[in-house]
Amino acid sequence: MATKTALKIRPLGDRVVVKPSDKEEVTKSGIVLPDTAKEKPVEGEVMAVGPGRIKPMGDGREPMEVKAGDRVLYAKYSGSEVKLEDETYLVLGQNDILAVLANK
Repeated sequence: MATKTALKIRPLGDRVVVKPSDKEEVTKSGIVLPDTAKEKPVEGEVMAVGPGRIKPMGDGREPMEVKAGDRVLYAKYSGSEVKLEDETYLVLGQNDILAVLANK
């Protein structure tokens, strides 16, 4: 398992812990959006990854394609939200990650 910070969540198998990126709460014209009007974020930072899924024949694990610190896009309604110490994280399977964003 790789972690970027002292995270108290250790994902199992091919699960990944992602911290969703914060969406802007004010539009360009200055209108403040309430939480109910905001679109659910689909981008975030990988905080921790599991060791990988066990191969079907039981001979080792499949390698993970993401690592802690990667910025990723994930399916809109995937995973489970977890609140830990006033932070919201998303625990999802590696197959719910659509892409890794390149660094600028």
